[in-house]
Amino acid sequence: MVRPFKKSTAAAVLALALGVSACGSTQQEAARAADAAAVTDPVDPATAGSVTGRISFEGAVPRPTPIKMASDPICEKQGAAVTETIVVGADGGLKNVFVYVKDGLGNVRFPVPAAPVVLDQKGCRYVPHVFGVRAGQPIEIISSDPTLHNIHAIPQANREFNTGQPVPGVPHRHTFSTNEVMVPFTCDVHRWMSAYVGVLDHPFYSVTSEAGDFELRGLPPGTYTIEAWHEKLGTQTQTVTIAGKEARTVQFSFKAT
Repeated sequence: MVRPFKKSTAAAVLALALGVSACGSTQQEAARAADAAAVTDPVDPATAGSVTGRISFEGAVPRPTPIKMASDPICEKQGAAVTETIVVGADGGLKNVFVYVKDGLGNVRFPVPAAPVVLDQKGCRYVPHVFGVRAGQPIEIISSDPTLHNIHAIPQANREFNTGQPVPGVPHRHTFSTNEVMVPFTCDVHRWMSAYVGVLDHPFYSVTSEAGDFELRGLPPGTYTIEAWHEKLGTQTQTVTIAGKEARTVQFSFKAT
């Protein structure tokens, strides 16, 4: 006699399969990280150059939009807050622009740092708002707020994750495995929260300060496509050639849309 396959049995089998799959995925990520960390830095410091510059904003600066946090009394107590979509400094510098080498490095491999990049949830905001990380390098997500947060990363090329963080001081770690510019973060509890991370397989990236400044140091001689990405204003690129020990300067300018 053939016994019927109980739902509880099916659920148990599915749970076991998912557990094995998750374990296998974790082991694969750990193996990739170990392999990347073993790579020797291919850049000769005796010939390395740099690209530095500034990104400015042209036109009337939009007024920041106040954020309404009344849905969470703990967040509301943090005080007045405004959006970070367009942040312009006193001298017209554009903050939170992700600048990186988009092309020109070929298939050269670079060692991946083992130390994590930290993303905090503080004042019911993600801090920093824009940042970079290496593929294979962990992101350590922490909460400094005594309230429930929900970390929801929505990549296109990497694995999506969505996890709650109800207790401050208990970190959550995640590693993206492949290049992606940019991966948005949001919070399903506090919809105003947002952040963006650029995931790269090399170390040549920077995020502009309020003065609009950036720097890409330690580049080997070559010709590179430099891209500047902004969450609202889009992207711009420039081609730059640097010789050994050469320091080049480039400027980008974004206009109000």
